[in-house]
Amino acid sequence: MPRLQPVHGIPALSFGDAVVIADLHIGLESHLRSKGFHLVSRTDDMLGTLGRLSETHSRLIVLGDVKDAVPGRTKQESVEIPEFFRGLLDRFDRIDVVRGNHDTGLSDFLPDGVRLRPAKGFKVDGVGFVHGHRWPSEATMDSETLVMAHEHPAVMFRDGVGRVSTEPCWIRGRFLGTQDRYPRVPGDVIVVPAFNRMLGGSPANVVGGAFLSPILSDGLVDLDGCRLYLLDGVDLGPRSSLMVEGRDRGRWKK
Repeated sequence: MPRLQPVHGIPALSFGDAVVIADLHIGLESHLRSKGFHLVSRTDDMLGTLGRLSETHSRLIVLGDVKDAVPGRTKQESVEIPEFFRGLLDRFDRIDVVRGNHDTGLSDFLPDGVRLRPAKGFKVDGVGFVHGHRWPSEATMDSETLVMAHEHPAVMFRDGVGRVSTEPCWIRGRFLGTQDRYPRVPGDVIVVPAFNRMLGGSPANVVGGAFLSPILSDGLVDLDGCRLYLLDGVDLGPRSSLMVEGRDRGRWKK
């Protein structure tokens, strides 16, 4: 099985000749504009970063939430998503996209040559890939490692005077064992941070916080033992040693 290795400083995972990303949310700026925030689109910035990654990788795997608007679509999505993937097809030999919960009608935007995978995920060389908002298929779970997204994971820091900051992070943990739902589960799970840095993140280390994915919220994974890693590779340690109180527990839920 090819090695799974985070790319230093970038929310992307290297897997042999493939690079894995998640949660692009193209069209986010249109949503923010409706709330009075006028921001320049970052889609070209994401394309530029992937262009650099294509120099060392020939395949791209996107773990869902290409779109931002749900339900429906925006003009920004209609224009930028096809252009974005046409640009990627010039750089990558193969592109797979797993359907996420924001990806209603996504097939209308994807040019020929991009393969749209089901929300229940798929496998490559013993690794399962899924967005994470739905239960994966048994075939996807019959893998050595499950790679998922959906959570936009971050770690929250609170200093001695109460100031709060958050940083995107990777989560890596272990499955506790099989349950009635699956005859076999992977050994490890990796949660990929959001590729679109404008999204911020949902802190994974807040007391009383909750995960969104059924995979993480239904007792299959040892959440306390999960390790959190910053994008620069710093290992912060197990989640249980990093827990902090949020000012408003509900506020930190995505």
